[in-house]
Amino acid sequence: MADRLNSKSLLDIPRSVATPPYDRASISVGIVHLGIGAFHRAHQAAYVDQLLEDNPEWGIVGASLRRPDTKEALDPQDGLYTLAVRDGEGTRCTIIGSVLEVIDATLDKEELLDLMSSEAVRIISLTVTEKGYCHDPATGKLNEDHPGIIHDLEHPSAPETAPGFIVEAIAQRRAAGLPPFAVMSCDNLPANGRTCGRIVQRLADLRDPDLGAYVKQHVTFPGTMVDRIVPATTDADREMVAEMIGVEDAWPIMTEPFTQWVIEDRFPNGRPPFEETGVMMVDDVEPFELMKLRMLNGPHSTLAYLGYLAGYQTVSDTVADSDYRTLIRKMMTEEIAPTLDLPGVDLDAYRDELIQRFENPALKHRTWQIAMDGSQKLPQRLLGTIRDRIRTAEPYERLALGVAAWMRYATGTDEKQDPIDVRDPLADRFEVITAAADGDPALLAGGYLALDSVFGDLAENETFRDKVTEKLELLFDVGAKAAVARHL
Repeated sequence: MADRLNSKSLLDIPRSVATPPYDRASISVGIVHLGIGAFHRAHQAAYVDQLLEDNPEWGIVGASLRRPDTKEALDPQDGLYTLAVRDGEGTRCTIIGSVLEVIDATLDKEELLDLMSSEAVRIISLTVTEKGYCHDPATGKLNEDHPGIIHDLEHPSAPETAPGFIVEAIAQRRAAGLPPFAVMSCDNLPANGRTCGRIVQRLADLRDPDLGAYVKQHVTFPGTMVDRIVPATTDADREMVAEMIGVEDAWPIMTEPFTQWVIEDRFPNGRPPFEETGVMMVDDVEPFELMKLRMLNGPHSTLAYLGYLAGYQTVSDTVADSDYRTLIRKMMTEEIAPTLDLPGVDLDAYRDELIQRFENPALKHRTWQIAMDGSQKLPQRLLGTIRDRIRTAEPYERLALGVAAWMRYATGTDEKQDPIDVRDPLADRFEVITAAADGDPALLAGGYLALDSVFGDLAENETFRDKVTEKLELLFDVGAKAAVARHL
């Protein structure tokens, strides 16, 4: 199939596939998105796409901060791509047109900064993953020793990091007399709006105290809660989508029917009418964010580590094992839900909906993919819940097993002694810790617990240390499947 998805071939797409109902030539940019990956294209860009027919000033320009692969895929397609929604009943395809352009920020810093500093752009949104914030996950503060931050302080007009680009664009807008944009984090960070604001303000302070004061007074950082499962796209997915749409798409996005977005309504310079697409606009997103981080992301990571160790390749394969499904259900019900305070929210119904989503066999969400960057994810997904359980003197056996499973996974060798491709900013540290432990689970646990950026003050809690060490020893002794069976 020689034809490629683009503005010209869009005219030949089958009627069974939804296409943009608006004239893309009339769309102008209003949002710059930093970190344009699969999740953004499955979530925020899809919401904006629904609004552009009546609100053409809110098109998106994306920026890749590390790799050019998204730009290379979408440039020949004029920014168009397929969103394929899959469940047990089949796949439904929609062509998304809200992304007008992708900028490779590693090569075109000036172009990106000029756009961010333009009057038309009123929102900067981000999905740069936890590590993209250059912060200490245990404290939520800017890591001032981060190489990228050091570079951005020395070369503010040629930044490398997301915080560096934001601060420089704010400075340029201020100098030009333009109102500031709103900065909207859509990453899984605790209090992501406040965390992002704290990081950006600190970097601005380090550059110039007056600029820091300006950020504090004038720039808003609305918090969000985002939720949609987006597995990695495979070659088989590409072939299936090509058959459905009649042309090739270099990077279609696969996702589930469920999608949720909660946003704090703090946009002094204007925003799209998000609520028209089902977005919940609220005063405080934190209770919803905490619910999602703890009820969805914590169990998701636990399934990833325990499932991978047992040889399960996908989440749906993992929860098809009744012991794993029971473990996660009990973790949510007995250890996680009691730490949440959401009057009017049926947490049991939310739990059941999450398990149903995990069971979706069409997604093929790989345990290895979810297991990435565990050192950045653990503090938000599991350790905060554990802190609350310790505070109330309540048990956290299954949560501790999830933490130990991460440690076991991070050794880089599975239960069959096959290598694990561990992707994590601290992967080099993991190798040193594993080598020093020389197969002793207690020494291994101690080495991981000494990672202050992950565990912080928890490492000083003797009961927690003993509990995690006990679970890690169990994983080495009997394996993941047997360990799960002992926690039902």
